[in-house]
Amino acid sequence: MPPALCNGKRCFDEILLSGLAAQIKPDGKDRIVVLHMLGNHGPAYYQRYPAAFRRFTPTCDTEELGNCTQTQIVNSYDNALLYTDHVVAKAIATLRQQADYDTALIYVSDHGESLGEKGLFLHGVPYAIAPQEQTHVPMLMWFSPGFAQSQRLDLGCLRREAAQPVGHDNLFPSILGLMQVRTQVYESGRDLFARCRG
Repeated sequence: MPPALCNGKRCFDEILLSGLAAQIKPDGKDRIVVLHMLGNHGPAYYQRYPAAFRRFTPTCDTEELGNCTQTQIVNSYDNALLYTDHVVAKAIATLRQQADYDTALIYVSDHGESLGEKGLFLHGVPYAIAPQEQTHVPMLMWFSPGFAQSQRLDLGCLRREAAQPVGHDNLFPSILGLMQVRTQVYESGRDLFARCRG
């Protein structure tokens, strides 16, 4: 393990990219690679990013969030978010280098985090009463020009559709649709790309 990314106890998310180029090496077969990042999972936000990404200060450098101000907690969270942006950008750069292979990237968080709003921290409040900080999460998509063309994706349409709220229930049908998997469990009404295929 590269010492800059791992300290013996944990690794930063960037370690997931170390073998990505080899995994997506063109061989004529379709594939899906899942990178399960730790991202901004609390309470140890300060451990989710290398020192070079400690841009917002002061930070909360403990797992005991009660010992920190909300500003410190938010700064640590934002530093981790800045690092997540860096990792996603590096993943896209790796995919972009595959000139002979059509590639795409979809990033979505599994849950949000409360950072002290309404006196709540972390996540895990039952969904029916969970605040939006825990239930509204980002989703980002990137497609190589060849992928967008081969899938007949209207990128302008996708940009317009991105303003509409969707849920995690849309992810599975959307991946099935993108990969052109034929199955009875496919739900075209939940496929985020169905309305934007030309």
